[in-house]
Amino acid sequence: MVFNSIVFLIFFPIVLAVYYIIPKKIKPVWLLAASFFFYASWNLKYTSLLAVSILITYFGGLIISRTGDPKIRKASLISTIVINLGILAVFKYLDLIFHSLGVVVSMFGGQGPVNPLELLLPVGISFYTFQAIGYTIDVYRGTVEAEKNLIRYALFVSFFPQLVAGPIERSGNLLSQIRRMEKEKLTSADNLVRGAYTMLYGFILKMIIADRAAVYVNLAYDSKSWVYFTGLEIFFGAVLFSLQIYCDFAGYTYIAIGAARTMGIEIRDNFRAPYLSKSIREFWDRWHISLTSWFRDYLYFPLGGSRKGKVRKYVNILIVFLISGLWHGAAYHFVFWGLLHGAFRVLGELTEGLRSKIAEKLKYDRNTLAHRAFQVVLTFFNVTVFWMFFRAESVSQALVMLGRMFSGFGLWQFTDGSLLNKGLDGLEINVLVVFVALMIAVDVCIKKKKDLIGILMKQNIWLNFLLFLAGILAVVIYGAYGGNYNASDFIYFQF
Repeated sequence: MVFNSIVFLIFFPIVLAVYYIIPKKIKPVWLLAASFFFYASWNLKYTSLLAVSILITYFGGLIISRTGDPKIRKASLISTIVINLGILAVFKYLDLIFHSLGVVVSMFGGQGPVNPLELLLPVGISFYTFQAIGYTIDVYRGTVEAEKNLIRYALFVSFFPQLVAGPIERSGNLLSQIRRMEKEKLTSADNLVRGAYTMLYGFILKMIIADRAAVYVNLAYDSKSWVYFTGLEIFFGAVLFSLQIYCDFAGYTYIAIGAARTMGIEIRDNFRAPYLSKSIREFWDRWHISLTSWFRDYLYFPLGGSRKGKVRKYVNILIVFLISGLWHGAAYHFVFWGLLHGAFRVLGELTEGLRSKIAEKLKYDRNTLAHRAFQVVLTFFNVTVFWMFFRAESVSQALVMLGRMFSGFGLWQFTDGSLLNKGLDGLEINVLVVFVALMIAVDVCIKKKKDLIGILMKQNIWLNFLLFLAGILAVVIYGAYGGNYNASDFIYFQF
C-alpha cells in the first residue's frame, strides 16, 4: 500500500476514526494491527521478516537491561546487530556479492557464480532494521530503558506512517509517545489540522512535482533513449531528477509526519530546505536528517569521530559516506555517489582555512547576499551532478552523460521547443515551474524557521477552508494521470 493510492485513502480515515473513539489503553494494539495490515498489503510473507527483527531486538534489549555481566551484555548486543544486518545483507546485497565474485573469477578466465535465490527486496527493510538496531544500542548505552511491553515495542518498529521510508525514529522520541498514548489524550483539533495541512503539502510535492518530473527524467536516463539527448537536455534531466528525488522523498516524509500528527504523535523532521544549503556539509545537515544523524551517532562516533586527529577524522567521514552509499543500494554507482559526497565534504574542510585567508587578503566579504546566493547555486549544481551517479544505471553511463552535458550545450534549445518533445509539453512545464516556485517559497520559510501552518491557522476559518480546498483540487487536477503518467511508488521504497 502506498500513500498515493485509493486504497490508502480508504485505509487511513478508517484507522484514524477508530483511533479517535477507542479507549486509550487499546490504541497501541489498534495501531499495531493497522501497521501490520499496511505492510502485509504489499507482501504478506515478508511480514515475518519484520516480526523477526522486532522479536530479536526486543529480547536482545531485555537481556541487555536485566544482566550486569558485561560479556553477556556485549554478546547480546553483537548478536542482535549481526542477525539483523545479516538478514539485510542476504536480501539486499547478495546480488552485489555474487556480481563482485563474478568479476574476480572472470579476470582469471572463469565464469562467475549467479545469485541462485533472486530474492525480492522487502520494502523498508533498511529503515526498520536501522530503527531496531538503534534501539538496541541505546539500551546498551543506557540512554533509554528497555521496553518490557512487546505491543509497544512492536508498534515502535512498525508504526505504519514511517515504516517503509522513514524517518528513522529513535526510541527516546517515538517509543516514549507510544507509552504516553495509553495514559494521556494526544489527539486534538490543532494536531488534526496541522497533520492534514502537512499531508496535503506532501501530496503536492509527490503527485504534482515529483511524478511530473519523472516523465522527463525516465526518458533522460533510459538506456535506450538518453544517447539521443543533447547536452542541454541531459542537464535539464539532471536538474529535474534533483527536484524529483527531493519532492518524492520529502513528499513521503511530509505525508508520514502529517499522518502521525493527526494521531497526536510527532515524528522527527527529515528535511530542512536542503537545496538552500551553502555547502555539502550543510546539505547533509538538512537532507535525510534521520539517516545522517543515525550514521553520526552509531557509526561515526564509535569509529572515533574527530577525537583521534584530523587524518582519522577524514577517514571516518569517508567510511560513513561509503556505507551511506551502500545503504542506498547494492550497486557500485551508489557507492561512488557516496564517496563523491564524502570527498567533497573532506575537501571543503581542508580548504576552508585557505579560502578564508584568500578572501581576507582580497578584502572580499563572504557574508554578502550575492556570495551566499553563489554558494547555494554552486552547492545545488554539485549535488545535481552527484545525483547523476545515483540515478544512472552505472558509473560509466553517468560519466558519459556528464561528458555530453558539457558539450553541445546550446541555450537556444530553451526557446526552440526541443525540450517539449521529451514527454512534457509547454503546459506541463509551466505547471512544474509554478509548483516548484511554491516549493522554494516554502523552503525559504522553513530555513528561516517560520511556522507556516501556525500562521495559516491564525487566519479566518474560511480562508483556511479555501486554501485547503485549493490544495486538494490542485492535487486532483494537476496530479491526475493522463496518457503519459503512471502512478509511481516512492523512490525510497527500494532502499
